Amino acid sequence: MDYIDITHYRVDKPIKLSERNTLDNLGQDSKALKKKLRNVTRELAEFQNTLYAHGKYGVLVCLQGMDTAGKDSLIREVFKELNARGVEVHSFKVPTELELNHDYLWRHYIALPERGRFSVFNRTHYENVLVTKVHPNYILGENIPGVENIEDVNTEFWENRYRQINDFEKHIAENGTLIFKFFLHLSKEEQRQRLLRRLELKEKNWKFSPSDLKERKLWDKYQACYEEAINKTSKPHAPWHIIPADDKKAARVLVASILLEALKKYKDVQEPELDEEIKANLETFKQELEKEKE
Repeated sequence: MDYIDITHYRVDKPIKLSERNTLDNLGQDSKALKKKLRNVTRELAEFQNTLYAHGKYGVLVCLQGMDTAGKDSLIREVFKELNARGVEVHSFKVPTELELNHDYLWRHYIALPERGRFSVFNRTHYENVLVTKVHPNYILGENIPGVENIEDVNTEFWENRYRQINDFEKHIAENGTLIFKFFLHLSKEEQRQRLLRRLELKEKNWKFSPSDLKERKLWDKYQACYEEAINKTSKPHAPWHIIPADDKKAARVLVASILLEALKKYKDVQEPELDEEIKANLETFKQELEKEKE
């Protein structure tokens, strides 16, 4: 399992989610997947060190998926080998009063990665064309000029929002942010099983909320919104990848492998050359330090 064809998962043309697999174990058992992930994440950690030294790119990783899709555990396992100081995870919940006093992209913009660092968005700016599209009444709380009632949240409104998101991503990509967007594609039956485990296992009870069942009843609406959002916003500079998520271990390997393979194509990411004067005096500096032992 040395090579994974990442183009199979990248969205380069319009797709139908119903035609995409939710289960793919990559032909490997759990032990092999664990070993593969360890190897890939160690390479990612090495790249991170060089990325930090290079200091010209930031990496934005966007994770979307239905409840129980495995976003939290994926973040934990994929990024645990990286230097914690170089990775920031942002979990975007219901907007606060402060956030609602700005445009909907503001809280995401200020969470973008610094040059040399990774930012992971656990739920992302796409919630603004997903949960708000399933529940358009939420838009009224954003106090947008010209949006006075639910009838104003129409087709034109959503087309404008897709355009705004595309413009946002194009702008940050042109200024050094490398964007990766992953949709963790979970089956409805697998979600049912995972919700049941949250109810059956005492240590997982805290994860369950009655709202999970309410949102589950809107499954088809969410799938339609995801499909439309993916098709309208997967661009060469900010591609979507559809990750089969019924097998968590395989999903982690896929995300890590896609990141590593794509990032390694940036051949300009190199450690900076030492100043010629410093390089010429390395032996002198070394001798100075060695004398301190005497």
